[in-house]
Amino acid sequence: MNNLPSILPFIQELTQQVGDRLLSDFEQARVAIAKDDGSLVTKSDRWADAYIKAALEKEFPEFGVLTEESTQILPDREWAWVVDPLDGTTNFARGIPIWGISLGLLHYGTPVFGYVAIPPLRQNIYGWSDENGSAAFFNDTPIHLPEVAPDPDALGNYFFSACSRSLEKMGRSKFPFKLRMLGVASYNILTVAIGSTIGAVEATPKIWDIAAVWVILKAIGAIWVPLEASQNIFPLEMGKDYSSRSFPTLVVSHPELLPMAQEIAKPFIPKH
Repeated sequence: MNNLPSILPFIQELTQQVGDRLLSDFEQARVAIAKDDGSLVTKSDRWADAYIKAALEKEFPEFGVLTEESTQILPDREWAWVVDPLDGTTNFARGIPIWGISLGLLHYGTPVFGYVAIPPLRQNIYGWSDENGSAAFFNDTPIHLPEVAPDPDALGNYFFSACSRSLEKMGRSKFPFKLRMLGVASYNILTVAIGSTIGAVEATPKIWDIAAVWVILKAIGAIWVPLEASQNIFPLEMGKDYSSRSFPTLVVSHPELLPMAQEIAKPFIPKH
């Protein structure tokens, strides 16, 4: 795989097909059941999981595939896809039109390509980063972080994205910014990439939540901080079961925001 952009047309077509079907399902009655970990799953999740997995295995027969709803052990392959077929299942099941499809491509356990489609919003965010270069796009328009960081005295005019579990951990009554919780781990973090927020924190994202977005944030130069002491997320370990592993994560748009964000995220960091 010497040319990552060459896989883009196939991934765009695949996510369009899956997104159209999920949008049709979303407009109809939805039945969700609880998995062992308490999260919800629908028939739509399982259909999308099987459809994407089969399509990827047919198009890239030498690549491995790890997905949320079926194969959660990272295959021992040079290249492997990590798939969340329906990120934001609770939103989907309860009629909230913010949910997405996430596909990340790993090379020896490290993401090099990521694509996240948000069908209800008609938003597609993707990027790649390897020795040949980096780029990121929002609906086919290149995206870049602002050259100047937000004014520290005006953070009340900016948004910061969080999940409900992270808010519980942060345990504060006041923040220097406005909080938003969208219910979709990949999109929560990607709001930094598209300029909607200045930072994001996720308490319990799984690898299928972050594999695609990590490379997109890397491509634009955002600051990604794993909230586990002295531990990098990537490369992943081949042959390891990632079904129950979480990756607490903090992301900010500019280095100048990091001290403030780390202070807020301090309760996440294990004490030794």
